[in-house]
Amino acid sequence: MNSSPSLLLAGCGDIGSRLARQMLTAGWCVYGLRRDISRLPTGVLPVPGDLYQAACPAAWPSTELDYLVYCVAASEGGETGYRAAYVDGLRHVLGWLAQAGQRPKRVLFVSSTSVYGQREGEWVDETSATEPEGFSGRIMLEAEQLLLTSGLPATVLRLSGIYGPGREFLLNQVRQGYRVISSPPLYGNRIHADDAAGLLAFLLQADARGVALDDCYIGVDDAPAPLHEVVAWLRDYLAVTAWAEESSVRRSGSKRCSNARARALGWAPQYPSYREGYAALLAGTEAS
Repeated sequence: MNSSPSLLLAGCGDIGSRLARQMLTAGWCVYGLRRDISRLPTGVLPVPGDLYQAACPAAWPSTELDYLVYCVAASEGGETGYRAAYVDGLRHVLGWLAQAGQRPKRVLFVSSTSVYGQREGEWVDETSATEPEGFSGRIMLEAEQLLLTSGLPATVLRLSGIYGPGREFLLNQVRQGYRVISSPPLYGNRIHADDAAGLLAFLLQADARGVALDDCYIGVDDAPAPLHEVVAWLRDYLAVTAWAEESSVRRSGSKRCSNARARALGWAPQYPSYREGYAALLAGTEAS
């Protein structure tokens, strides 16, 4: 095996940049494809390009690519924006690989637990039924199938509730007195951004060592928790005493996602629950 595996990150935003830094530290050769290459981490080989355009980027690597990670965020909301980012963009990248005669050892696609429609607090794993209710889950599922039927070795990673620096939506809601119903409990799943990138890095390195990967993993921490419990903990930590005027905010989904398959492979989250993750995030915020 090449002593320095090559990796192309199609979409190199927050999670992609965290992953890039980890793989560079591990000695990998990392290419980053994005429109604004000035925002790529130091050491990443720039591939200026637009996933929304069918034409292969002029700077697409001509050498063999060992791995490709498709890790994008829709630049616009709504069904059209999602389809352009996840289905059309992925189709373009698969076409560029074929055009360049490249066959990576594995392609990883960053998906979402929105592919699951369960809403009664059920436990969900990679074998659970995927019957998404919203367009985002349906489009993610379509993109997964596009990759898994591409003929390339492929793995999808379904992430849920990513939080971390710059991803502080819930914190801001809590500061504003966010109310949430406690009965029935609305179970949510989350993963710190560093753990999301860390799990991708773990899967890449496992595959490079010859470990057999499944075609699907769920990326969450060890502790799905009722939203009211998370909010109560954050209120206490932030010393928020006021409540918002409006009544409890209702959320439709409620499921508990299991990370047992990733853990069985040897992965463990740095932040096993929201407590450790948010404490680190808030300590970092205070330090800065």
